[in-house]
Amino acid sequence: MTTDAVGRDHEAVSQFVESFAAQLVEAGMQRMPARIFAALLSSDSGTLTSAELGEQLQVSPAAVSGGVRYLAQQHMVAREREPGSRRERYRVHSNQWYEALTNREAVIKRWEHALREGVNSLGPQTPAGRRMAETLAFFEFVDGEIAQMMERWRVRREELFGAD
Repeated sequence: MTTDAVGRDHEAVSQFVESFAAQLVEAGMQRMPARIFAALLSSDSGTLTSAELGEQLQVSPAAVSGGVRYLAQQHMVAREREPGSRRERYRVHSNQWYEALTNREAVIKRWEHALREGVNSLGPQTPAGRRMAETLAFFEFVDGEIAQMMERWRVRREELFGAD
């Protein structure tokens, strides 16, 4: 058993990373971004370089780059330059789930707009128009619920962990 400075078993951490990544993949995330996200989430600093991620996950720099690009687009990680270096570090947001869900609101708004156009072009009284209207109503409902839930989470997070 190989342990780090605080006594963690490297094999157990690796097993956690792969297990959590598998859960993320099952939920629809791509495999490499899921592994990278789990590795970042499980690091004490919440940051790792491309080389550190590659070494830990036993993958190429290209695989890390592609996975990080996806995670950055999803607002789940941020790229940071090391001071005085060209090397980048990748940081998992401390409130990554909040960021990811909040940024979904823009997508939902675009879907609502497209669905509204669909209802108008199909006609709200047609079977397809009615189905489209029901889908639109669902996304409008979800959008409102997410906003309320995120506000409740901000309050709860502050109660549990204090202000940033």
